[in-house]
Amino acid sequence: MNEIVKGKQSLLFLQAPRIVSASSVVGSKEAEGPLRKLFDRAEKDDLFGAQTWEEAESTMQKEACMTALHKAGISAEEIRYLFGGDLLRQGIATSMGVEDFQIPMFGLYGACSTSGEALALAAMSASAGYGRYMMAVTSSHFGSAEKEFRFPLGYANQRPLSAQWTVTGSGAFVVAGADVPPEPESGTKREPESGMKREPESGMKREPEIGTKHESEIGTKREPGASGKNESREETCFRHVRITGITVGKIVDYGLKDSQNMGACMAPAAMDTISRNFEDMGRSAGYYDRIITGDLGCIGSSILTDLLKGQGHDIRGRHLDCGMTVFDRETQDTHAGGSGCGCAAVTLAAYVLPKIESGEWGRVLFVPTGALMSTVSFNEGASVPGIAHGIVLEHF
Repeated sequence: MNEIVKGKQSLLFLQAPRIVSASSVVGSKEAEGPLRKLFDRAEKDDLFGAQTWEEAESTMQKEACMTALHKAGISAEEIRYLFGGDLLRQGIATSMGVEDFQIPMFGLYGACSTSGEALALAAMSASAGYGRYMMAVTSSHFGSAEKEFRFPLGYANQRPLSAQWTVTGSGAFVVAGADVPPEPESGTKREPESGMKREPESGMKREPEIGTKHESEIGTKREPGASGKNESREETCFRHVRITGITVGKIVDYGLKDSQNMGACMAPAAMDTISRNFEDMGRSAGYYDRIITGDLGCIGSSILTDLLKGQGHDIRGRHLDCGMTVFDRETQDTHAGGSGCGCAAVTLAAYVLPKIESGEWGRVLFVPTGALMSTVSFNEGASVPGIAHGIVLEHF
């Protein structure tokens, strides 16, 4: 019997791969939110010096990859495979963003669940011994997403309260096989051998959390600097974060057609993946310190809690949603919360992984969620199915 395969949809790695580094690059609105001091880079200019929203998103991906490589102390040539995707047609933000690295690449589309899909494939490849290092990257941009899926920004259309705000951000992760030794406790890193080198950036250590409105709220308001570099963000690699298992999601369609209420469309898929993880792994909600969904927002999170309660699972008190963490709904007017591929990715990189690394959270079930729609399916009146992938992250 294969000890790796668990149940119908899950894998439990005997040689658990390790997340070596993670990076987060965000725009101006995200830099004003609760996680403002945790991002690696924040820009006042949401065009990132580019001419179009699509080019700006590609620039974010490139910067996120460079930062993750720098933190890991490796070069682009040492990455065996790159798994990446975004929300745009034919994944152009990813293809243009990672082109210069010349890393063998798999282009992915899982809507806002793409970070989970990319991490799952990177973990499977690293665990199987297909290479020492893998990279997972994804992004979204408010301007490019509104332009493609809704209305141009200049139209200034009204948004219903159920709508969510697409995060302008990119997250990148370096995943290593279990046989790759971690860096010394001192945190010293070897310099990349060649290709895409970056000079180390100076900066102070991250300020402590003070937790006013939310457990993730950090300090006082910080304006992103002209360089975009977050001076309070310490650049370190991870030594104690492993991906011990995955639960690959199925497409779940409850027949909902409102693309302005994506939380409701995605909640059934999140419920399906979370309950399947419990069943496949022989676990309950109590096994995890946190169960973190990608971008259900306030409406989808409420639906998820009710759906799981109907199955006998109570996740209240341990559930956290990235879409409700990255923005402050009361002061930033994001309605139901954040969304987009970048939502789960930057929250995982900047907020979740450091808590696992420190041991504050020992076990986390990370479940990015996606609404599988396109401009064609929406205009033809099709329903909006959802998908969610589960990544089991543990402190070792």
